[in-house]
Amino acid sequence: MIKSVDELKSLIGKHLGFSDYSTITQEQVNIFADATGDHQWIHIDVERAKAGPFGGPIAHGYLTLSLGPVFLPQIFGVEGVAMGVNYGTNKVRFPSPVPVGSKLRAGVKL
Repeated sequence: MIKSVDELKSLIGKHLGFSDYSTITQEQVNIFADATGDHQWIHIDVERAKAGPFGGPIAHGYLTLSLGPVFLPQIFGVEGVAMGVNYGTNKVRFPSPVPVGSKLRAGVKL
């Protein structure tokens, strides 16, 4: 646990650690599709996706990005802070597909 915002600032440029692994499930993908309206077959049609370019359904890129609130508290927290607000992202890229069943984790470098 980081004791203050000043201590957090002192950690800029440092690696803080890794989260636990989380397995991406088809149920998560389907719920995300319903929440976002992105029902592209590559995500939700398991049979069609098996014959597709990735051999099965893949997670939405933004689903993987949205796992931050799952992963980040496992890596660090700041005492005395009531909440965190997402300021934004820079240069987000999705360099490879994430097949359903993949195990993901996050690493944090400030």
